[in-house]
Amino acid sequence: MTAADTDTSVRPTAAANWRALGTSVRLVTTDPALLDSCNLLLARQLAEVDAACSRFREDSELVALDSAGGRPVRVSPLLAEALAVALRAAAATDGAVDPTVGSAMNAIGYDRDFRLVQEDGRPVKLTVRPVPGWRLIRLDRETGTVTVPVGVRLDLGATAKAWAADKAAVTLARAAGCGVLVSLGGDTAVAGEPPAGGWRIRVQDVTGSVEETPPPGPYATVCLRGGGLATSGTTARAWRSGPHTLHHILDPDTGLPADSPWRTVSVAATTCADANAASTAAFVKGTGAERWLSGLGLPARLVARDGTVVTTPGWPTTGTPQFSPPNSRSSNAGEAGDFAARADISARPAFEDKGGSGGAAPRVGTGRGGGGEESPAAATTETTP
Repeated sequence: MTAADTDTSVRPTAAANWRALGTSVRLVTTDPALLDSCNLLLARQLAEVDAACSRFREDSELVALDSAGGRPVRVSPLLAEALAVALRAAAATDGAVDPTVGSAMNAIGYDRDFRLVQEDGRPVKLTVRPVPGWRLIRLDRETGTVTVPVGVRLDLGATAKAWAADKAAVTLARAAGCGVLVSLGGDTAVAGEPPAGGWRIRVQDVTGSVEETPPPGPYATVCLRGGGLATSGTTARAWRSGPHTLHHILDPDTGLPADSPWRTVSVAATTCADANAASTAAFVKGTGAERWLSGLGLPARLVARDGTVVTTPGWPTTGTPQFSPPNSRSSNAGEAGDFAARADISARPAFEDKGGSGGAAPRVGTGRGGGGEESPAAATTETTP
């Protein structure tokens, strides 16, 4: 849920927009001559991710695990990496982000491409049933095998797109030797040399194409120079099912859509995967999520249902000239159970984002932020219309 623009007075950019993985794709390069070749490489990478990780393709590697009968299955390095990212996110969020929600997703009717779910509207029976739990999954990276217990279905929706954005941005930047922004459904990763002044990211609750004039409403604009941005919320993926309004962010403790006081949570981190895991977990955790994020040293912007905006230390405010990330709290940042939160993000004055480069169809964005402090400052709060 990000929209980005760039200062093109010094370095031109070029952008391409299309759809893959059931969501919007936006690719931006700081060298227009390299856009087409980068786009072809991105399309190839996303096709490989879809074949490995899709929950909606009968021929995907992930779906094949459903019929493994609890036996170890050798998987591709790509799926093994995606599973490792999902399990790391589960450990780092104390299980608030859990890849064993597949059956629960099916139970609430999210068992096909989201556009089809929206068009259906058939009523479903909502039953409280905790998900099996990520600790049941055994991934052996040395042998390249994964063991999924009988009856457990995996869903990598909370991590796979953000991980794919990270992976693609780094790969394309290295191959092209220029700055690259990859946004998949608003999960945004950047790599390489950024445009002059950085990538401008508009953070807003509402969704829409980056080419459209943004609807009125509270928003923030930050400047991203590296890493990832992500927003989790219910403004983009919610649907009616009989008398119920449902959404795609499940609480693993109930197996039902999370009842959160937040309508969106935006987080900045070293990688888009970390940012997205943290924003999703914060949405699920609900009250007190801002303290959890502050304790991890993750800059964040949380918007409550009534429009109140809460920001954690490190999230820039207009007029902040430059964000200098503090040292990471942990010497083993980046390993399982840790968020590596070093970033380079600064504030930008509010602007009319009517086009230009960057971003994805959803407009709510993220930032990129610094590591934690032992005693983080209190979150700040403002009330917006």
